[in-house]
Amino acid sequence: MFQQLTPLAADPILGLMAAFRADNNPRRIDLGVGVYKDELGNTPVMRAVKEAERRLLASQMTKTYVGPAGAVVYNELVAQLILGKELAAATQTRRCTFQTPGGCGGLRLAAEFIDKSKPGARIFVSDPTWANHIPLLGEAGLQIETYPYYDYATHSIRFDAMMQTLQQAKVGDLVLLHGCCHNPCGADLNQDQWRAIRDLALKNGFTPFIDLAYQGLGDGVDEDCFGVRLLGAALPELIVVSSCSKNFGVYRERVGALTVICQTPESMKAAASLIASTARGIYSMPPDHGATVVEMILADAELRADWETELTDMRERINGLRTLLVNRLKAAGVKQDFSFIQNEKGMFSFLGISVSQVQRLTKDYSIYLVDSSRINVAGINDANIDYLVDSLKTVLG
Repeated sequence: MFQQLTPLAADPILGLMAAFRADNNPRRIDLGVGVYKDELGNTPVMRAVKEAERRLLASQMTKTYVGPAGAVVYNELVAQLILGKELAAATQTRRCTFQTPGGCGGLRLAAEFIDKSKPGARIFVSDPTWANHIPLLGEAGLQIETYPYYDYATHSIRFDAMMQTLQQAKVGDLVLLHGCCHNPCGADLNQDQWRAIRDLALKNGFTPFIDLAYQGLGDGVDEDCFGVRLLGAALPELIVVSSCSKNFGVYRERVGALTVICQTPESMKAAASLIASTARGIYSMPPDHGATVVEMILADAELRADWETELTDMRERINGLRTLLVNRLKAAGVKQDFSFIQNEKGMFSFLGISVSQVQRLTKDYSIYLVDSSRINVAGINDANIDYLVDSLKTVLG
């Protein structure tokens, strides 16, 4: 049965991880893997998470199943986190939220649910988008279309071209949007652009599908949900997949959620039953530990305040690194303009260099990034920035 199989090429990010670990160069730098890193290059467990885990271990009395929908309190607190308390309450009778195994699990559950609701439904995704969007959505049966998004020459959003393409999206179609901190380019929609998308969705009848993976790492916990809340308040239908991996630092616990707003309470009940059945058929029940930790943090004023403080520190560190990198490159006499990096949001940006230059950075200087030149800004620190700047200056000539 398996004798005719041939190995698949390694995932680019996973391949970078393996190559970085095998590299003995003491000056090696990992700018590829998309996890937050502190000044020491570590991905720490957040203080509030540590304290919530301590309380959980002391109080938990059972490890029984939580059910296909996950923890009820977690679901409501996450809905309030992304929608705000007012909109969460206003949509409660026509909204359902399901705990999922991370953002990936939420995306796949949403895709399977959509395909059962409308087999072969068409979904428009940005060019570029996160590489895993395509298999997570497409392998569930959705038909993938793309819309222009990032202009590599000007390092800006091709919004006019984007809107022209999205004129094709009609009732029964979906449009995938990055809620904030676009992965991989870091170029986010502004408020006027979100309003234009809302107006087009109302006019054409398509359903927005928002991937909110980095809430709190752009402009702020509430600020990063401007688009989600704008569309949620105005449209009859909305799908939001959110992740706690980055903003709570619980990557390996796989904590996420799928929130669906429907036009009527009756359609919500039908959708919830179908989502529950779909979840049951994929993974049966979501894991509990990480979701309970997040629930405890969001429900406790002291823990939540500490979490928001540390998240603010993470966000400000990333934004500071963007400014620092731009200034250091300019001070080093690098002629290429990298000022756009300072204006982008979240952990990622494209450097805008060629594949051969990327490969030279990796081969000659042990600086690891994907061929698209996407970097994880959080991988920069005071100890490696001079080496990074000098290496880039040499490679760019």
